[in-house]
Amino acid sequence: MTRRFLTLIIAVPLAVILIVLSVANRSAVSVTLDPFNPGNPALTYTAPLFIWVLGAFLAGIMIGGVLIWFTQGRHRKLARKRKAEAEALLNRARQAEAKNLPSSSSLSLT
Repeated sequence: MTRRFLTLIIAVPLAVILIVLSVANRSAVSVTLDPFNPGNPALTYTAPLFIWVLGAFLAGIMIGGVLIWFTQGRHRKLARKRKAEAEALLNRARQAEAKNLPSSSSLSLT
């Protein structure tokens, strides 16, 4: 319940902001990818400003996520290594325990 409430507290204002941004910036804007010949129609794209803004925002999120994934790779590798070591130690402990336990036939009740 609390999680859903927090999601609504964040999602509703964010949605309102995005809608207001989209409505306020509907005018067409041209973006040219050729800095030496800005009039080149092959590398000039026209779209509403909010498309460019939201696209840049989403591209930043994606690039940031990929960079974080790569920088945290060593931590994931270390965690996998420690997990494998812990499993190996647990298996060794189980094997040692199995060797040290007396068998049920050698137990005598006196």
